[in-house]
Amino acid sequence: MGVWNAASLLGLLALLHTWGARAYVEVNMEDKVEAVLGDPAQIACIFTSGEGTGGSGGMVIKWYYVKSSGNSQLIYDQDTLQKTVQKNTPYTDRITVNNTGTTGQVVLTISDVKLSDEVDFICHVQIIGEGTGEGRTKLRVFKAPDYPTIEGMENGISVNDEAKKIASCKVKNGYPKPEVTWYKDNTPLRTTPDVLNFEYRTTTGSSGLYSVESDLIMKVKKEDKDAVFYCEIRFFVPGAEKMFETNRINITVYYPPTAAKMWVESPKNKIKEDDTVELHCASNGNNPAQEFTIKTPNRSPSSAKIMVMKNVSRLDSGVYECIVLETENFGEFSANTTVFVNYLDDAIIEPKGTVLMEQNKELKASCNALASLNTKTTWLKNGKEVAKGHHLSLEDLTYDSAGTYVCVVTVPEIPEMQTSASLQVHVQGPPKILEKYFNEKETTEKELELTCHVRGHPTPQITWTTSEGKVISSASQTKTEVGAKSVVKVVVTSNMTIFCNSSNDFGTDSVMYNIKITKHTTTPAATTTTISTTTITAANTIINVTTNTSTTTNAAIPKSTVKAETSKPQEKVQTGSNGVIIAVIIICILLLAILGSVLYFLYKKGKICNRSGKKDFTKEKSGKDKIVVEMKSDNTEEAILLGVNGEKQLPSDQ
Repeated sequence: MGVWNAASLLGLLALLHTWGARAYVEVNMEDKVEAVLGDPAQIACIFTSGEGTGGSGGMVIKWYYVKSSGNSQLIYDQDTLQKTVQKNTPYTDRITVNNTGTTGQVVLTISDVKLSDEVDFICHVQIIGEGTGEGRTKLRVFKAPDYPTIEGMENGISVNDEAKKIASCKVKNGYPKPEVTWYKDNTPLRTTPDVLNFEYRTTTGSSGLYSVESDLIMKVKKEDKDAVFYCEIRFFVPGAEKMFETNRINITVYYPPTAAKMWVESPKNKIKEDDTVELHCASNGNNPAQEFTIKTPNRSPSSAKIMVMKNVSRLDSGVYECIVLETENFGEFSANTTVFVNYLDDAIIEPKGTVLMEQNKELKASCNALASLNTKTTWLKNGKEVAKGHHLSLEDLTYDSAGTYVCVVTVPEIPEMQTSASLQVHVQGPPKILEKYFNEKETTEKELELTCHVRGHPTPQITWTTSEGKVISSASQTKTEVGAKSVVKVVVTSNMTIFCNSSNDFGTDSVMYNIKITKHTTTPAATTTTISTTTITAANTIINVTTNTSTTTNAAIPKSTVKAETSKPQEKVQTGSNGVIIAVIIICILLLAILGSVLYFLYKKGKICNRSGKKDFTKEKSGKDKIVVEMKSDNTEEAILLGVNGEKQLPSDQ
């Protein structure tokens, strides 16, 4: 009995061992699942058993989360008949399970992940007839921080100060807590006792997000004035580590001077009198505890870094000194610069003012101006260059040599520097009237304007007289550079002679204007044309003044009307047409001469006009006479003219 019992017990143990080896449930889950704050998170639960993915007796799946106290709370369970989301939990409205487990896998999905979701989640699987198993996953939540900011100290930092805060870096709203690293010129900074250190402050907002502020504590050196500082922010996101960098900044470093310097800021080119000069005084330090003084050779000192001198003169030339006093360490430094003000004095001409010279003599003049630089001298007359250099020489002086000579002195190195002086040259001699030769002149008025230009020095006196010796007082006289000019207006009513007389201490000169009125009458058929001519004779030049009038006569012969034309003012023509016009004028004059001869011959024979003394004329005067002035010699030819009645008139009858 005992033996059997022992054998039976061994068989039962073997049977139980075989059954236990086949009945088990295994659950596999990831150690952690990462999600971004606000995004959904999925946690997978994979399980197997001795029978495969599930047993014939059914399956129960449950999900738990672990509280901060360490206890677990059921949030979801399902069996063969139903699925249940537990009420009144943080996940009641935010979880779903997307599989029944028949495939050996279920997935828990959590929507709108929060920072409080960063806990362990447990998947419990029970297979009826197989056993139970469970696994757990840690949910990690991430939030990238805002872009960081950096700010340097508003006030500068002295190299004499102990280590102090020079900049601050801030980064906000990150999870997990971001890390801050300081850089100087792309090199990460490390803590050095009494020289460099960092201070960190971390705050957590109501949202649970972290904000970090870091201060850079540093003892600065002069070299740090050119350095750039910035912060690097490192933070984690699902599956990666990322980085932000702040803007680069410079810090203001104050350091004491070791030397002074001085220079002319403006003008950049050579200085000349009347310029505005700007002087600068500075040091190679930038410590605010500095005092500046500028000492001048002839002006009051200036207690500023910049000195402006207006309208400088040669007296401002000299050595200017810049003195720098560093009051913090009581150091004194100085520098200087030399200022030279260029000058150009007024030009001086010898002989001065006005000179009187005789004709055919020689004039020598010189022009000089005291200057600090090389000069260039030019002589001008009427705006044209007549000589170069300091000396002017005029030989065989004539009236053409008289006038104003301007000496211009310039400085080639400074074009703005220029001075000038003038010399008035008068050439002494008797008067010389320029109107010996007249050009043709036309006017539609019977009033003539005569002009007399006279050269000579002393200034000639000009008078106008008639042939009877009467002085025409209405004449005007003006002084010119080389003599004088006089103008008179004469009303032409009959033949007259006008004289322009000039005189000075060296002699006299005169010109005669012989003015005559002549009338030529032409009577073709029943039309009479009268041409009145005023002739002015002066020296060897002729000015003609011609007046055209027409008279129509009614006679017994067949009536015909001929319209007389008043001669038109000469129009400008091209040079190429001058020859043709002259030829036409000559032909017309010849035709008129032939016609006059024929008419005169017929008149003498009695073929024209009734010579019995009975006349019947109707006369009409034309409009304004046209006057042409022409100069001719004093010995004028005697003209035989025809009167309006056809009778011969002698010159004495005119």
